[in-house]
Amino acid sequence: MLDIKSGAGKVFLVGAGAGDPGLLTLKGKECLEVADVVVYDWLASDQLLSYVRPDAELIYAGKQANNHTLTQDEINQVLVDKALEGKVVTRLKGGDPYIFGRGGEEAEYCLRYGVPFEVVPGITSAISGPAYAGIPLTHRGFASSVAIVTGHEDPTKDVSALNWAQLATATDTLVFLMGMGNLAKITEKLQEHGRPADTPIALVRWGTTAQQEVLEGTLETIVAKVTATGFKAPAVIVVGEVVKLRPTLRWWEDKPLFGRRIIVTRARAQASDLSDALRALGAEAVEYPVIKIAAPDSYEPLDNAIKGLDHGYDWIIFTSVNGVERFIERLFVLGCDIRALGQARLAAVGTATAAALEKRGLRVDFIPEEYRAEGLLAGFPADQVRGKQILIPRALEARTILPEELTRRGAQVLEVPAYKTVLDTADAPDLVNQLQAGLIDAVTFTSSSTVKNFLSLLKQGGGQIQLLEEVTIACIGPITAETAKAKGLKVDLEAEEYTIPGLVQALVTHYDQEKGKCK
Repeated sequence: MLDIKSGAGKVFLVGAGAGDPGLLTLKGKECLEVADVVVYDWLASDQLLSYVRPDAELIYAGKQANNHTLTQDEINQVLVDKALEGKVVTRLKGGDPYIFGRGGEEAEYCLRYGVPFEVVPGITSAISGPAYAGIPLTHRGFASSVAIVTGHEDPTKDVSALNWAQLATATDTLVFLMGMGNLAKITEKLQEHGRPADTPIALVRWGTTAQQEVLEGTLETIVAKVTATGFKAPAVIVVGEVVKLRPTLRWWEDKPLFGRRIIVTRARAQASDLSDALRALGAEAVEYPVIKIAAPDSYEPLDNAIKGLDHGYDWIIFTSVNGVERFIERLFVLGCDIRALGQARLAAVGTATAAALEKRGLRVDFIPEEYRAEGLLAGFPADQVRGKQILIPRALEARTILPEELTRRGAQVLEVPAYKTVLDTADAPDLVNQLQAGLIDAVTFTSSSTVKNFLSLLKQGGGQIQLLEEVTIACIGPITAETAKAKGLKVDLEAEEYTIPGLVQALVTHYDQEKGKCK
């Protein structure tokens, strides 16, 4: 529980971690959720902003070398000004606020104006970058001490603030942050003051992300290797014998989807399951939610169906998690609860839909082996449904095969819209830019509506379907794949099991086979 007094301003200095959004602490997440204002850095993952309230004010304060959106003095003033307005301000900083993050200066400025503050430590890139690269900073057999050093010194200065004579051999492992611009000087000074020329060194660029790159060498060879490969900042520099452990301890880059940039088109509220699964396997999940789940044009049909539950339905069929959520939501709005379902049996298309029902204490009576309407129909032969009362609350735009075929088999079917999907166009220009730059490896489609809306989004951004020719198209099942093909897309893979885990496994299998072809 955060210490926040109603109506009183406060500043939270929060470390966002090094890049992997999963490295944000639980307290850091809580600070984002309660913030009235979030002042965030360039190095903080955009994914973290999904925890921020929709009505919160976002202020970008990104700082890169020679390119500062706001100066440090301006950032300090913004924090104080917003807090003095009685707002809760979360200052989201890459890494840790107190490890070369100038968090101390921001805290001092808050104190000067009587603004209360708290510090929420983050996982600094000095630790996480090497860890994801397979380099432990300490190890009983290699290193008993470590020092974290700023590598960002003005190269025109006559005298360095660093005591190189003592620093060079003071600890077994040295970690330099923000030092790529001074790499030549760092390696020179370390050798000059006692570090052997053959001391191992590793540069970890974009550590903990799907773009992680590692360049290894020695103090003597690394500068030439950087020139030859074009290796660029930002990178963490690790010096010491522990670098030798990387070949055996590397793990992040060996993930099956490492380095793949994969678009997730699901609605923002539902994207996390797929995004999290992709990230866990080393991919970068690029979220472009092309649909938004919205209320139907009228709730009257659904409300009337709920009010008629006491007449007795034999079956209620749910075809999606959204259908479950909206149905239960309206049930409570109307002053009812799950007891209103009476003796109705429940069917769910897919394990995720079934789980949504079970989460609410409702036992599912039937889940088809094939997670689509055709599979469900196989479990409802005519001799079992003739004369039965069946309610289907689902999307406004859903396929008609299910109610039509059940009706043909003699059931009395009431199909009501519980929600509708609408086009989300917010990210159209950026989507086209990413595709034009060749930065996308795959696009995932989880429904026919994501296919249609994605192509509409592409068109609105000024792009053409040809931009997807070299991109892997992955569909959750045959219906989605048929829609994609009908729209002119080449479909590279379909999930064997029509679920999010099934889609992820299909991607893993696809890229494993691709690697095999390259051998």
